[in-house]
Amino acid sequence: MESSELYHVKQQFFLGAYKTLIDLTLPDPNSPDYIPTLLYQARAHIASDDPNSALALIPEDNENVAVKAVGALAKYVAATTDEDKDAALESLRDLLVEIEGDDSDGSEKDKALVRVLAGTAFARAGEIEEALDALGSQTEDLEAVAVLVHIYLSINRPDLAKREFERAKHWAEDDLLLQLIECNIGLVTGKDAYANPQSFYTEQLGNPSLSSPHILTARGVTRILRNEFQAARSDIEEAMQQNAGDAEALAAYTVAASLAPQQKGEADELFARLQAEHPNHPLVADLAAKASIFDEFAAKFDVPPVAAAA
Repeated sequence: MESSELYHVKQQFFLGAYKTLIDLTLPDPNSPDYIPTLLYQARAHIASDDPNSALALIPEDNENVAVKAVGALAKYVAATTDEDKDAALESLRDLLVEIEGDDSDGSEKDKALVRVLAGTAFARAGEIEEALDALGSQTEDLEAVAVLVHIYLSINRPDLAKREFERAKHWAEDDLLLQLIECNIGLVTGKDAYANPQSFYTEQLGNPSLSSPHILTARGVTRILRNEFQAARSDIEEAMQQNAGDAEALAAYTVAASLAPQQKGEADELFARLQAEHPNHPLVADLAAKASIFDEFAAKFDVPPVAAAA
C-alpha cells in the first residue's frame, strides 16, 4: 500500500502540477517512496519538455527496469537525430523483452510502468501498432488504459476509447485517473455539452493544494467548446501566467482568439509565435499540411477567362 505522501505525488502528476513535483525534495534513497517519487519527478520534467533535467536526475547505476525506461523515454524526447531516436526506442524494446523474464529487477508496478513509457514513446514516434502491443489490449493497469484511450482518440476512434473505459470500470477503482479518462473521452465526443469535463476541472481547480496550469488550460478548452470564449480566455491567460512557455496553453489561446472576428490580428500574431516557439506542435503541423494540400490543388486549377461583353 502506498504512503499518503506518494499518493499525493501521484495525484499531482496526473493533474499536470508538474512544477510542484519538480520543486519537490526527494525522499531519502533508503525510503520505499524514493524510486516511485523519482520516477514521477523525472516524468514531470519530460512532460514539461525538459528531458535533459530528467536525465540529470536519474542515477546511472540504477538497474530498476522502470528507472531505465524513464531514462530511455527522456533520451527519445531529447534526441535531435533519427539515429538517437531509434537508439532510445530500441532500448525500450529491449526492456519490454527483459520484463518478460523471471530475473528482471523490478516489481509488477515497475514492469507495468515500462509498458506505459514504451507505449508513450512508440505513440510519439507514430508507431501506433507497436504502442498498442506494448500497452496490451487486456491490461489491468489504469495508466496503460489512459494511454490507450489517448491513442484511440488521436486516431479518431472514440468507439475504441469508450470500450477501453467501460472495460476499466469493471476492475478499476473510481479514482482520479479514471475520471480523467472519462473527461478526455467527453471532450472528444461532446457528450452532454461537455458538462462532465467542465464540472471535473472546476472541482479540481477549487483544491487549494493544487496549482496546475494544465487543468486551467483544459477548462479553457472546454469553455471554448461550449462557446464561452471570454471565460475561456480568462482561464488560458491565467495558465500562461503560471507557465509562460506552455505550448498547449498558447495553442488554446490562439484558437480562442481566432474564433473572435474582431481579434484576427491578435490571432495571427499568436499563431506566428506558436510557429516560432513550438514548430512541431500538432496545430502548426496540421495547418501546414492543409496549406500544402490547398496549394497543390490550387496549382491544378485553371482559372477560366473572363467572358467578354457581347
